[in-house]
Amino acid sequence: MSQFVFKMPDLGEGTVEAEIVAWHTEPGAQVSEDQVIVEVMTDKAAVEVPAPVSGRVVSVTGAPGDKVAVGSPLIVFELGAAAPAKAAVSAPPAPAPRADSAMPRVAATAPPPEAAVPRAVPATRIMTSPANRRRAHEAGIDLATVVGSGPGGRIVRDDLATASAGSGANASAGSGEGASRSARPGPAAEPAMPTPAAAETSEIKVIGLRRLIAERMSEAKRTIPHFAYVEEVDVTELEALRQHLNGKLAKGEPTFTYLPLVTAALVRALASFPQCNALYDAARGVLVRHRSVHVGIATQTPDGLKVPVVRHAESLALRELAAEIRRVSERARANTAAREELGGSTITITSLGKLGGIASTPIINTPEVAIIGLNKAVERPVVHQGAVAIRRIMNLSSSFDHRFVDGYDAAAMIQALKELIEHPATIFIAR
Repeated sequence: MSQFVFKMPDLGEGTVEAEIVAWHTEPGAQVSEDQVIVEVMTDKAAVEVPAPVSGRVVSVTGAPGDKVAVGSPLIVFELGAAAPAKAAVSAPPAPAPRADSAMPRVAATAPPPEAAVPRAVPATRIMTSPANRRRAHEAGIDLATVVGSGPGGRIVRDDLATASAGSGANASAGSGEGASRSARPGPAAEPAMPTPAAAETSEIKVIGLRRLIAERMSEAKRTIPHFAYVEEVDVTELEALRQHLNGKLAKGEPTFTYLPLVTAALVRALASFPQCNALYDAARGVLVRHRSVHVGIATQTPDGLKVPVVRHAESLALRELAAEIRRVSERARANTAAREELGGSTITITSLGKLGGIASTPIINTPEVAIIGLNKAVERPVVHQGAVAIRRIMNLSSSFDHRFVDGYDAAAMIQALKELIEHPATIFIAR
């Protein structure tokens, strides 16, 4: 029998190495062509790598957290190896393709690693996140026995909770059966050993998406001199517009939030402040200003922070903008966003929603030069037109790269944004 050495494929965009996130097979396992064998992560996205051939796994390179250079041996197959015992007839060995013939499948973005030891997965892929695979392994749950309630049968966290509860019920039933058997004559039971105290600490290896987040945040704070600017904004009129628009929607249609309205205002303000809609190419020492506005939407997901992108926001009507923000955010949360949907933003908006607090100091999404943060909107008494009135107030917390955006320009841009938000009709007046 011959062996086939599959090397780490070139995943594009100048990638020179990839990090092992989780193995889905192990030495001695039989795999089928196109079966997912390993999840790896580049600086851009997570990638599920399928087997280029059918055969038995002889060896693998690297453990979760290790980085393997492009072109280095990743996994060795024995071709023509006997199929698993349950197969009646062995399939003929598949011809060995070139190492670059297997096309990796791109996941939404790098998920947290599995803590489980490498294992083989069935040819039919069980749809769930790596975080849920880890939870299932720690709880001793066989994912093949879990019925997924998510889109397309995807297993979500609630499904694991249901399965775990079911296992507990089965265990209780088993205890009852054991109790009835123990009534029969037999040797005396040995005294139970005391349960060791739970460990006071636990160690979590920082790999995958969490490693990437840590590296990017550290790089941004280390290399970018952040200039923070917080401004109070009266969103009373914006709220009235939002309520009016939502009142016109058909039953069941998604409602408008502040996010698309503020994004539309930001697009309008950036027309006068192009230095804030730019990327810094550190390798070339060049500041690249963009006419188009590609807005990154900071999105909290079960796997960590992701920034899907709404492209050409300047060309979208409000309803289209709201739909696109919702679409890319939902795809990021479901781990189904394409690679191009998770990169290429020119400015980012971040919102903590109901947890928005009074103010925040958002970290710039490098290589951008500005980020705008929405804090919680609350009603409180303020002086309005010479009298005390109850108004709805929200703070805008922003950060700018002080190397390229002067403090005066940063403040002027936020003031322009404030004026648009406080008088929302001006957002939609033709230039």
